[in-house]
Amino acid sequence: MNRSLRRFALAAGCVLFAGQLMAEPKRPECIAPASPGGGFDLTCKLAQSALVNEKLLTKPMRVTYMPGGVGAVAYNAVVAQRPADAGTLVAWSSGSLLNLAQGKFGRFDETNVRWLAAVGTSYGAIAVKSDSPYKTLDDLVQALKKDPSSVVIGSGGTVGSQDWMQTALIAKAAGINPRDLRYVALEGGGEIATALLGGHIQVGSTDISDSMPHIQSGDMRLLAVFAEKRLDEPEMKDIPTAREQGYDIVWPVVRGFYLGPKVSDEDYAWWKDSFDKLLASEDFAKLRDQRELFPFAMTGPELDTYVKKQVADYKVLAKEFGLIQ
Repeated sequence: MNRSLRRFALAAGCVLFAGQLMAEPKRPECIAPASPGGGFDLTCKLAQSALVNEKLLTKPMRVTYMPGGVGAVAYNAVVAQRPADAGTLVAWSSGSLLNLAQGKFGRFDETNVRWLAAVGTSYGAIAVKSDSPYKTLDDLVQALKKDPSSVVIGSGGTVGSQDWMQTALIAKAAGINPRDLRYVALEGGGEIATALLGGHIQVGSTDISDSMPHIQSGDMRLLAVFAEKRLDEPEMKDIPTAREQGYDIVWPVVRGFYLGPKVSDEDYAWWKDSFDKLLASEDFAKLRDQRELFPFAMTGPELDTYVKKQVADYKVLAKEFGLIQ
């Protein structure tokens, strides 16, 4: 083989090799770091459907569940045990970033994974059973003022979690010490809904996307949603905001995915390109809307910058509540 042909063959081989590196993962999996039925589950299943619908994957990703620490167990497992597994996506939310800000993921911080995509946002909400005596957010606040320990509040995670922070902000605005509130720590929105409908808690600090199936069935009501203004969806337009009830609290819940820290640049680029195509699709927008999520699209370096700024902002908030030094 002459030198020119050898160079051509080598170049062709390199192109072929690069194409293989950027091929569709063989066993794609999405880890929802909580029990089935909550926001992480919703996020994984949204991507599971959309990636196949857009023909970006030839077969649906498996959705698996890894509850524990509202994301901590999954984060540690991927970073320590599956750092280079290009087929494994893990769902994250704003609550994950709040926990990272407080060091709740152990020895790992926000720099230890590859932030891939944010695909939508929901908003925090305060839920009660449909027959609850609390009809407004102020009804709940007055009960808490009278006796903070008289109301059992279910939240995803312990003190300092996103759900805890929502009620802590209400308490602070009402002049109540958040530490006096009575919490039951649960593992995500699915468990909160189960506990609330089963009568084990009286109030659920959750988010609107987790709650809507139960709202539509008539089993649950929302006292408030932590959005800037009422949400422009037919089934949501009658849900009052906390702000309009005199509590100036807004809490978006961004949702997305990350990959292990040692996933190759080529494989990361394949996923980023796939999500860029997905997020530009009208069909994906419809799927997102069906799952009660609102537009929020960000990938790659832009998302990495966003995540790190959010973690820094949450650290400031956590310090205000005495959660970190």
